[in-house]
Amino acid sequence: MRASIKAALLTGLVYPGAGHLYLKKSAIGISFLCAFSVPLYLIISEIMTKTMGIVEQIGNGEIPLDVTAISASLSSVTAMNPHELNIKIYALITIWLIAIVDSFRIGNKAAQR
Repeated sequence: MRASIKAALLTGLVYPGAGHLYLKKSAIGISFLCAFSVPLYLIISEIMTKTMGIVEQIGNGEIPLDVTAISASLSSVTAMNPHELNIKIYALITIWLIAIVDSFRIGNKAAQR
């Protein structure tokens, strides 16, 4: 398998920047790793914060130990600011696609030398 395809698959299936690290382009790979990790961290931390609030409410007895009540509370977790969440998700997708294309491009360029 060509290095460009292997790098693109690593970036697409493992994590953005993994293909660049495979191609020994550490600075670019770490840049993509960090650029992807920041919005991912922000999404996960916001979900965890809201979920922990629901867990505290269950512990305090504000939400009964009933499947329907807990389910209704959890559905409010997804009611985050949808515009802000969409921006973060689009940033993740954009970074991932750019990383895939760039790792393939760098792999092709290296193969032509």
